[in-house]
Amino acid sequence: MTALTWKARLGDAIPADLGAEIDAFETQIALKRDGKIDDKLFAETRLRRGVYGQRYDNGQRHDGIRTRKLAYPCGELTKGPNTVWDAPGMMRIKIPMGRVSADQLDVLAELAEEYSDNILHVTTRQDIQLHFIHIEDTPALMRRLAAVGITTREACGNVVRNVTACPLAGVCNGESFDVTAYAQATHEFLLGHKDTQDFGRKFKVSFSGCRDHACGLAHIHDIGVVALKKRDGDRVVRGFELYVGGGLGAVPHQAKLFEEFLAPEELLPMVQAICRVFARLGEKKNRSRARLKFVVAKLGLEEFRRVVMEERAQIPEDERWALLAERSDWEETPAKPGKALAPSIFSKGFAQWRQHNVRVQAQPGYAVATVRLPLGDFTARQARGLAGLSRNCGGNTVRFTVEQNLVFRWLPEADLPRFYDRLVDLGLASPGAGTITDITACPGTDTCKLGISASRGLTAELSKRLTGQLDDLDDAVRGLRIKASGCFNSCGQHHVADIGYLGVSRNVNGRRVAHFQLVVGGQWAQNGGAYGLAIGAFPAKSIPRVNDTLTRWYVDEREAGEGFHDFIRRVGKSRVREALNHLKEVPSYEQDP
Repeated sequence: MTALTWKARLGDAIPADLGAEIDAFETQIALKRDGKIDDKLFAETRLRRGVYGQRYDNGQRHDGIRTRKLAYPCGELTKGPNTVWDAPGMMRIKIPMGRVSADQLDVLAELAEEYSDNILHVTTRQDIQLHFIHIEDTPALMRRLAAVGITTREACGNVVRNVTACPLAGVCNGESFDVTAYAQATHEFLLGHKDTQDFGRKFKVSFSGCRDHACGLAHIHDIGVVALKKRDGDRVVRGFELYVGGGLGAVPHQAKLFEEFLAPEELLPMVQAICRVFARLGEKKNRSRARLKFVVAKLGLEEFRRVVMEERAQIPEDERWALLAERSDWEETPAKPGKALAPSIFSKGFAQWRQHNVRVQAQPGYAVATVRLPLGDFTARQARGLAGLSRNCGGNTVRFTVEQNLVFRWLPEADLPRFYDRLVDLGLASPGAGTITDITACPGTDTCKLGISASRGLTAELSKRLTGQLDDLDDAVRGLRIKASGCFNSCGQHHVADIGYLGVSRNVNGRRVAHFQLVVGGQWAQNGGAYGLAIGAFPAKSIPRVNDTLTRWYVDEREAGEGFHDFIRRVGKSRVREALNHLKEVPSYEQDP
């Protein structure tokens, strides 16, 4: 008896539109294998389905998190009628707002086990990445994801990428209102939209529930949407601040305020108009200039606004705009009633974890807990355990964060000790969420073809050193954010960190030596409110000493109540350079093997 394929097994569970697209992609793979599709055309096709190439280190990972000899040889794509990939790649899976159900998490775990290296990686845009995936397997993965409501469509390519949002939306004490429904409607509206298919490069959208916190990092996005309320006579009405033209990369731009108060019913048509203007006026040939931030800079904000409003007036009414009119707050059903945690004597480990990783939820009797994921990685076994916890004592969903962690909401406070014990069993009970030990890093040279430096290796070392000092750190230092990027693309978001590191390479005495450019004084709060100052490049081996010297200097010389961002602005770039200049020399092997 012939075994059923996943396509046949899943049957009607796959949405018809996604199923047709996956069938088409499978046909394109076959045509490519037979040499009947141009390389450049197929590259754009697979990227729009979230399928990437990958960098290799002889088929082995050495970062302390993954170490697995590949079952397949690592080769290159060769030409000819029987063309196949011998080298596995990476699949990026789109998770709007980072929101994933327990059932979806179980399926992601299965795929990591069966097709990848058993690891799920959380990105700084709330996506999931699976590495060492063979392209011949990707249609099966896509179908199994589609059957539980997940797509890889437009996870990459010159399109609208994953729509991100505050992971605390709907349960935060300080938000204006829950942005989840609005972010979901925007994701659904833009996915595959005809007006988003002719961009010169990628386009990113985020939603924040308030101005003050990091939330969705509105200031670093092509479009940043921030919730706010205002009084209109006797009513309090909802609306949005709309920011445009933000972006990091080699030439960072902070987003500019496009609209002070945008009515919810105007959100989708306005986003559509901006996308149409970008498709028409954005650069198409020079990729380094093909982002919305360059269109805004070239036209100026007022002229850009005029062009967008003119475009908005020309767009025919779309029935899909009603997506927002039909939605208000996102409905979530907790697994258990809320209940306060009775006073008791708790273990030191639980007390420390609760101090850093738990916050009181807006709804009485409930708490929000952040699960730290080392370097954004967790295993299939851990994913299954987390899915079970979500079903039994959460809201049946979890949310990934832009800091590469995972957030549980709707936890009854009384269940926190048992929840912590289960995390201990899973190896995921590390304290320090949101502290200087909780460092963000892009994949760097581990798997990224563009990586220049080993950002994961650097952050693993820094985190290990700092975690041992967590209780002894000065309060002002404990709350700092460190972020590292392996190249100028800035996937680690180092520009908005208190202390940021950017991988670069330097020629020293005729050999290439790994360095990191130091960027200090960025502002993680206020939605990525300010970018840091570039200080200079330091040898990778000296970075722990750079970090220690910088933080000690801040503690010694800061004024009362002075935050790190304000401290850096006060002392200035030249004094920071002067304080660290002695660490720029490359250590000799004898001194530092």
